[in-house]
Amino acid sequence: MAEKSTIARPYAEAVFQLADANGQLKEWSAMLQTVALIATDAGMQGIIGNTSVNKAQLAQLVIDVAGDVLTDSGRNLIKLLADNRRLDVIAEITVQFEILKAEAEKTVEAEMVCAQKVSAKQQSMIAAKLKARLGREVSLKCTVDESLMGGAIIKAGDMVIDGSVSGQLNKLSVELAG
Repeated sequence: MAEKSTIARPYAEAVFQLADANGQLKEWSAMLQTVALIATDAGMQGIIGNTSVNKAQLAQLVIDVAGDVLTDSGRNLIKLLADNRRLDVIAEITVQFEILKAEAEKTVEAEMVCAQKVSAKQQSMIAAKLKARLGREVSLKCTVDESLMGGAIIKAGDMVIDGSVSGQLNKLSVELAG
């Protein structure tokens, strides 16, 4: 079977083009995230994977569970995915849509893992530095991991900055090992 990302890409691109053309990126993002949550539920995965389930009934089930979150276009997407037995890739469609959306909006989500809690002022300063470096608005999410011993690891898109003590020790041990 083809990779889910390969299958999802044309759907994500089509949905993105539709959403962007209609100024509905935020609405589509919410719809896709809701349907992805529904489709990744363990019980729902069993139903989606069951080829004996009627395609129209499967689409209607997902539409009913999603409720008022879906627009007519969102319901049409669900029907299309169900008809093609592709509801299992909706989570990947959502991921790829969010990447396209972030690219269009010139935003990036960054994750900073620190050895200790970082103040709001420090977070703002780091977000500003990342914005200058990446040329995008930065949404910074911070978590604490005491196993880092000190410092932080920042991930933003494909970029990783490892300024942690444990990372530096690992790098040093690799260099010493030759």
